[in-house]
Amino acid sequence: MAGRRRTTRSRCGSGVRRGLSGRAGVPSAVALALALLVGCGGNAPPDAARADVQRMLERRAAAVVERNGAAYRATEAPTSSVAGQLATGAAEFVNLRGLPLSSWSYDLTAFHRSGDRATAEAALRYRIRGYDQAPVTAVRTLTLVRDDDRGWRVAADEPSKKGTEQLWEQGRIVAVRGERSLVLGVGRSAKTLRAYAGLADRAVPAVTEAWGEDWARRVVVVVPESLEGMAGLLGAPASGYRGIAAVTTGEADRSAEAPADRIVVNPDAYAVLGDFGKQVVLTHETTHVATRADTNAATPLWLSEGYADWVGYRTTGRTAPEVAPELHRAVAEGRAPAALPADSDFGFSDDAGRLARAYEGGWLACRLIADHWGEVRLDEFYRAVGVHGKREGAVEGAMKEVLNTTPEKFTERWREYVRGQLG
Repeated sequence: MAGRRRTTRSRCGSGVRRGLSGRAGVPSAVALALALLVGCGGNAPPDAARADVQRMLERRAAAVVERNGAAYRATEAPTSSVAGQLATGAAEFVNLRGLPLSSWSYDLTAFHRSGDRATAEAALRYRIRGYDQAPVTAVRTLTLVRDDDRGWRVAADEPSKKGTEQLWEQGRIVAVRGERSLVLGVGRSAKTLRAYAGLADRAVPAVTEAWGEDWARRVVVVVPESLEGMAGLLGAPASGYRGIAAVTTGEADRSAEAPADRIVVNPDAYAVLGDFGKQVVLTHETTHVATRADTNAATPLWLSEGYADWVGYRTTGRTAPEVAPELHRAVAEGRAPAALPADSDFGFSDDAGRLARAYEGGWLACRLIADHWGEVRLDEFYRAVGVHGKREGAVEGAMKEVLNTTPEKFTERWREYVRGQLG
């Protein structure tokens, strides 16, 4: 919102010529209270200061959307005030130019002022044009300074303790549009990013063929410069993602109109994959985007991860031993699993084989449903589990309703299927 900051001034020490009581030189109680509220030195009341900051942030947001560098710089404090920032505000503004935005806004959630300095918490909400049906929210910590001539300005804009880094804080964003995808990269050439777009463009129709058309049918792929950059975007230690080629971020249990998912690539692990592996990974992650609205606390990981793998391998012609080598080895050694993978089996640990067997076991469970009950029933089962909204009774209810079986009978059939496919 344009416009000049409004301030209230008082002339301290000059006295009050006539109060509301009509006695010259004696201030009324109301006038005295107003004088104390306004105070000396021309500082605005706390609520007014917060409102001034919000208006300044609205101008800053408009400058970002309109690519107005001069207007953005007008909201920035001098460079000497931004020590400790991940990048200077001016650099971040340049980095953002590659991001096709349809909206950008700040909502102050906390404000603490001390004289001409303040700290604030703000929810930054933004949408990528043509891809986000609802805003992505980033929680920010702002350091603010004020002078009489220019009002409040931003000295630092950083992730809060509850937030994570944003891609534009890691470098200049290069955006490549595919037919059904948008790839955002840092430290990567447009040629390199076009290869990601080609894989994503093939993943989208493959997922739609398996899942149906009730999803956005487009994806945003984020390619940071390194594993450390990926970890920064996810707000987690890099060691937890060292062997993971990509992950999908987004909020589960949201309406179909809301999700704004991102496929975040680990460029180090992704680079060692062949063309086949790269395609499977992006198809797997795109499946998570498609199924997000039907995935919630009720959905066990063997189903969500197994289904994504099932879609990834669905038309590849690969055999069970080729897709599930760790589980194949376990069966050959007489260590066939007795139960479906638990959520804890999907956790990162020093035992990489355990994680692989969990994914492979989930894939075989979904493959069993598709083979025995049909692909349509598999999709119906996935959705029926999510309808419950909570874990207790979800799988049992969906198995009875859709597959006309029980968890016990299904597990026994799955054990036989695993031995038959991998024995």
